[in-house]
Amino acid sequence: MNRSLLRRLPSLLWLWLLWILLWSTPSPLVVLGGLLVAVAVLAVSRFPEVSRQITVRPLRLLALCVRMTGNLVVSAAAVGWAALRHGPRVRAAIVELPLDADTDLLVTLATLVTNVSPGSLVLEIDRHRGVLYVHVLLVAASGEPEEARRKLLATERRLVAALGRRPDPSTSPTSRKDDA
Repeated sequence: MNRSLLRRLPSLLWLWLLWILLWSTPSPLVVLGGLLVAVAVLAVSRFPEVSRQITVRPLRLLALCVRMTGNLVVSAAAVGWAALRHGPRVRAAIVELPLDADTDLLVTLATLVTNVSPGSLVLEIDRHRGVLYVHVLLVAASGEPEEARRKLLATERRLVAALGRRPDPSTSPTSRKDDA
């Protein structure tokens, strides 16, 4: 198989899955039609290749997915309970979240992971400074925004550990030559 085609395979699979999810009924016609549409979109557009600098670490990615699934359940329960108990008086804060993520793909994934974390919603992404501004619910005491920031940072670090970049060999300490 052609290397260029292999690099575009993730985009093809993503477009195909998106088509099937949008139709919400995976009939044979939808599945086959989605594959044809995904191939056509990639054939006529200059879709970017998926970066080769991403390293997928399956066990860490699986652990992150399990944790995020649990967070979805906790988030629904916590926000639902707060809405029933406090109504519009639920206290919230906006926290600044510095990112370890250094590629557009990782920043996007960090944003998605943050949005499914209990009671949090990304309001702004500052790519220049590498910061997310996050609206956090359920802040009752003065120290709770810091606790929310700590939890969100830990989740983002897990994401980077699961999908972070490969080190660039040209900047690796073992590949540099001393001029002296």
